[in-house]
Amino acid sequence: MLYRLASALLALSPLAAAAQPLSKLDTAALMALRPASEDLAEAGRRYNPEAPIPPQCYTEIEGRYNPCYVCHQSNTDRERPNFMQDGGLQAEYAFSEAGMTNHYANLFIDRSAKVAAISDGAILDWIGQDNYSDLAGRLRAEGFEGWIPDLDGYADGAGAFDADGLARDGSWWVAFNYKPQPSTFWPTNGSTDDVLIRLPAPFYTDTDGRESRDLYFANLALLEMAFQDRDAISLPEVDEAAIGVDLDGDGTLGRTATIKRSAHYLGAASDEPVQRMLYPEGTEFLHSVRYVGLGENDAITTPPRMKELRYMVKTRALSIPQIASRYGNERQEKLDENLPRYVDLGDKGMDNGMGWTLLAYIEDETGRLRRQTNEELFFCRGCHTTTGANIDQTWAFPRKITGAKGWGYIDLHSQRDVPNLGESMGEIAQYLERSGGGDEFRSNTEMIARWFTPDGRVDTEAMAGKTVYDLITPSRERALALNKAYRVLVAEQSFLFGRDATVTPPANVHAEIDEATAPTLPPQYRYRHDIRLNWGE
Repeated sequence: MLYRLASALLALSPLAAAAQPLSKLDTAALMALRPASEDLAEAGRRYNPEAPIPPQCYTEIEGRYNPCYVCHQSNTDRERPNFMQDGGLQAEYAFSEAGMTNHYANLFIDRSAKVAAISDGAILDWIGQDNYSDLAGRLRAEGFEGWIPDLDGYADGAGAFDADGLARDGSWWVAFNYKPQPSTFWPTNGSTDDVLIRLPAPFYTDTDGRESRDLYFANLALLEMAFQDRDAISLPEVDEAAIGVDLDGDGTLGRTATIKRSAHYLGAASDEPVQRMLYPEGTEFLHSVRYVGLGENDAITTPPRMKELRYMVKTRALSIPQIASRYGNERQEKLDENLPRYVDLGDKGMDNGMGWTLLAYIEDETGRLRRQTNEELFFCRGCHTTTGANIDQTWAFPRKITGAKGWGYIDLHSQRDVPNLGESMGEIAQYLERSGGGDEFRSNTEMIARWFTPDGRVDTEAMAGKTVYDLITPSRERALALNKAYRVLVAEQSFLFGRDATVTPPANVHAEIDEATAPTLPPQYRYRHDIRLNWGE
């Protein structure tokens, strides 16, 4: 079953398994075949030509399980600026020849012994360390010419922001409270995270050149309405007189917590049209992926240590015809089974082909954040380029709690399992039902024990009344085990071969795909899905 995967690895490390035939490879031999990411990059070698295909796409669907719907959609909304129309990928494994091999060797490795060798105290000490704050200084010292982290105190998570999510350091980054996408970013599957947005300076500057918090939140609310198809929305209370616009349409300039739709943004950005489901040029996102923290009484928290720091900036605002053309080119290339291409911008990062530039950092073997190699960064294009479910190549902002309540650092305690737009069942319950488990591989036994009945049905009675925190955070024991498993990957620097924090190999994953025998999903197990949520406001 692992023959083609081992062959691909053997091509990179011809001496590592010279004494052992591929048919006899065991876990130790497979581990020995994996060179470190930076060593491979330094040698000018590429391991996975289909790096944008994530490990989850190799899930065994068995003709009835479908975790694929959350990413792959054919939209009936023809005015939505996502023209990928890839809902067919719910039904079958439509890969290029190179993609038929699951290159994520780390999924097939049992690291129980290495995990057991790490004490609870050691891993808690590890995740409690700040590996963010020294990054900017190191990059400047190296003469790095790309984006350099510019948010003070970000290691502290919520402590870096005020109650409305605005960064305390004056950098104009804003944290928002969103529901994590099923299921890779559920803490129960190994990571906590947060996402921040920053609009360009004209969006927080008035026509006289003065910076304005009120103006900024008004523009952010207009952007939110553009993604949520709303005519009005709540926002943190602002002074209309300071902005010079009657935001709520009541005929007076007073204080208001409501804003109505506008054709253009406000202040120095008043020449910028509000476009449906599109960010203005210059919009930035910052995403920290962290270990699973343990606080008082073993509460799950966002710890200081970051696994990754991911940055996106919209460097070019494309017109609708340009966007449609690029999606069309992508669809044709996939039909032709062409390998994905990329444009490396050096220190700037990687062009995703859809107007955005991606840049990311990941831990080195000592735990310091380093720049991701080209192939490590190439992996990020899988979700932030041409999948049918995202909106302007993003996931989190369209999933923000509606209005004023959604401005602030992510807080799972404040969230209920609301349904997606157009659905009636809570999103988490629906995902469990459709995927048959609490992760794509159905290997999260803790989620299955908590939220499924003995005969395999979702236990909606047990889930009733629970917060999102209750539903998707792990026990102390699981959190520690997953943190240790990822710590092993850091020591190995084996990220090219999978970043999933698995202790033992998940059972329900293909090592390779045989198009002739791989089961497909019948129509009754294919689903429509809007990543946006019905928060009830």
